[in-house]
This record gives sequence, C-alpha cells and structure tokens, in this order.
Amino acid sequence: MRLKWLTISLITLFFCTGLFAKASTIQKDFINTQTEAFADSTHPYALIAGGSKGIGYAIAEAMAHRNYNLILIARGLDTLIAAKQRLESAYPVHVEIIAKDLSFDKSAEEIAQWCIDKNIHLKVLCNVAGFGGTNDYLSLPIDTLRYMIRLNIESMVTLSLTLLPLLEKNSPSYILNVASMAGFAPIPEKSLYSATKAAIISFSYSLRYQLKSKNISVSCLCPGPVYTKPSIVKDTKDKLGWFGKQMVVPVKKVGETAVRKTFKRRMIIVPGGFSKTISVFIRIFPQRWLASLYYQIGKKPPKE
Repeated sequence: MRLKWLTISLITLFFCTGLFAKASTIQKDFINTQTEAFADSTHPYALIAGGSKGIGYAIAEAMAHRNYNLILIARGLDTLIAAKQRLESAYPVHVEIIAKDLSFDKSAEEIAQWCIDKNIHLKVLCNVAGFGGTNDYLSLPIDTLRYMIRLNIESMVTLSLTLLPLLEKNSPSYILNVASMAGFAPIPEKSLYSATKAAIISFSYSLRYQLKSKNISVSCLCPGPVYTKPSIVKDTKDKLGWFGKQMVVPVKKVGETAVRKTFKRRMIIVPGGFSKTISVFIRIFPQRWLASLYYQIGKKPPKE
C-alpha cells in the first residue's frame, strides 16, 4: 500500500513539475557561441578520457568550439583517428590521441608523464571514460565487475592525482568528472553501476573543496538518459516509458551544457530541465524508498 502511494505521489509530482521544467528549458536552450578569452595567445589543452565517441566526443567538440586543443584517450585507435580528423577539419585546433586502456594500473602515470614531457598547457581534465550496460552485478562475471570499478572509479581518481601538478601549474583550471543521475539513488537492477556513479559524485564534492585553494574548480556531470547506443534506447523505453522519453537530452547538448557550466564553476550539472527537476526530487526522497521504486521498475517485462 505504501509503495503504491509513493508511486502515485512521484508521478503526480513529476507531471506537475514537468510543465514548469519544459517552460524553463525554452529559455535555457540558447547556446553561447562566444569564444572564451584566454590569458595568453596560445590555445590551452583539454584532456578528455573517453573522448572518441558519445558524451566524451560531445564534450571534446564543445571544447574545440572554444579553441581548446585536445588530448583524446580511448582504447580504440580507429575511433580516435576518426574523432581527430572530424575535429581538426571542423575547428582550428590541434588534437593529440592516445590509445590506452584506462583500467590498467600504469595508464594514468604514463599519460601524465607524456603530458609533462611535452610540457602540455593543460587547463581542463575531463574524466568521461566509464562502463555500464543493461546488466549488472548478479548477471555479470567477476572480471567484468572489477573492470567496471577500475574504469569508472580508479581511472578518475588516478588521472586526477597524476595530472594535478600540470593543472595547478596552469591554474585557473578545471576538472569535470562524469557520473550519472543513477548516482543519486541505489538501483537494484544496476547496483554496482549506480554505486560507482555515487562514488564519483561523492569524490567530486570532496575534491572540489580540497582544490579550492589551488584555484582548480571541480564539477560533476550527472546526465539522465542519453541515446549514445541502441541498448540505451531500448532500456530507457522499456523501463521508463514516457518519463524516459521526456528526460532524454541530445548528446551534443549534453556536451555543450557540461562545458559551459564547468567554466561557470557549477558543482552538479544535470542537463535538461525535466531531468534537473526530477533529480531534485530523487535527492530529497529516502534512499530505501527509491531503491524499492527502482526495483519495481526494473521488474517490468520488456516491451515486445
């Protein structure tokens, strides 16, 4: 009975606030196309871990639009080369690419040393690399679970630490960590994934205060559903239905919003008016209620 009441209450709140969110989004859809002014005449660098496709590429494009040179890191060399060619043909920037698996122990140290050896004018670090999917924990092998933890959390922690000297040297500078709205609440069907994203949010809050005196701003991007691959489209439609459709934000807009608000030194960044409103309620409700609600949603049979 309590679960039924909670579900009805949430639906009512979402519907009522959805209209307000839609109205406010109309005013916020304008994208500032002015290029940021830099302290010197050379273009600074933004390093984007996981920047060859999806949200990472959208962030790279938003950075290139602001005349930032780029360092893109991903496992696949082919996708990196393709991303480099597209960005350099569209924007007057230089793009460096590093094909490396960020889940490996030495990757962060090797990347940092490469940047130091080349005396990279690094001002922005974007920790985008991550692993998720529609299956989690009980249905995945231990090696895959370990890979998720290493890529989602360890790569962010180690890259932030090893590149800190360069960011401090070139301050004011920025760190953008990419989490998810899944980090705001426990999701039984994606228990480990939501836990790793919650860790990213918590770490970002703490690091923000630790680096304040060094003039390094830390932000955390927490998007709702973003259609970057077919499995996300299917899972969103099957599990969230109408609400999922309203929450979806185009990937290019996610990248632009993330970069714009990072430079404004915002802590939590949730793209899209509807998603932002829902995220407020998710953070207000008790975790055990949300876990129960997500569990019921996760048990919904997929649509044929």
